[in-house]
Amino acid sequence: ARLVANMTESLTVPTATSFRDISANTLDARRKALNAQLAASGKKISFTHLIGYAIVLAAKKFPVMTHAFQEIDGKPHRVDPGGIGLGLAVDVEKKDGTRALVVPVIKHAEGMDFAAFHAAYEALVEKARTNRLMPDDFSGGTIQLTNPGTLGTVASVPRLMKGQGSIIATGTIRDIAGSKVITITSTYDHRIIQGAESGMFLRALDSLLQGEDRFYDAVAEKLAGTGNAQRETGNVVAEPAPVPQPVVAPTIPVSRDV
Repeated sequence: ARLVANMTESLTVPTATSFRDISANTLDARRKALNAQLAASGKKISFTHLIGYAIVLAAKKFPVMTHAFQEIDGKPHRVDPGGIGLGLAVDVEKKDGTRALVVPVIKHAEGMDFAAFHAAYEALVEKARTNRLMPDDFSGGTIQLTNPGTLGTVASVPRLMKGQGSIIATGTIRDIAGSKVITITSTYDHRIIQGAESGMFLRALDSLLQGEDRFYDAVAEKLAGTGNAQRETGNVVAEPAPVPQPVVAPTIPVSRDV
């Protein structure tokens, strides 16, 4: 019932979508190196772990991707949540064989190093798989990640939930002329986010996945045990989500390029 309500509400959000093909050669090679580093610990790093964390870092550079549209007293407002809540779209198979989509949220992801992010990610997915998610696990989302690429989907334009700024979708990694390529899309609320902002966000995400800003080096360092005290595998304490402070945006133009 909640899924039906969310999908129906999503039809009220006017969206646009940006596409970007990203070289995955560095992503693939560095992921293999990280997993070799972790071989003795039993942990494993997935492509989605790395992409999800890169989304958080890119959203810190372009926080508009996490803003939300809201009408207050009949007037349009841009709401800055003051933090990043990364929703994870998790496909769950029920006992009767049917499938359901749940979207738990990594709260305050902007303050996490990779070790803490990985622990939070794994804890939420495990709760989703074992049907132990609580109502609070679904609150506080500002930007969402969905990964239909695990099923072979090349690219997708997913539905954006009401109250969120954008949803990022990853396609399958494919080989093109001897090079690994992944298509990542950014679907955003076009009332508050412009195509240029979405494009710059994807460009920043691309740069991180190519290793800029010491992305993989920082990940390796935190996994080696230099992370902060937030790291506790399987035990994630959810802090209260920041109270959104509505900010009246400048007059929203009636027409724009799509």
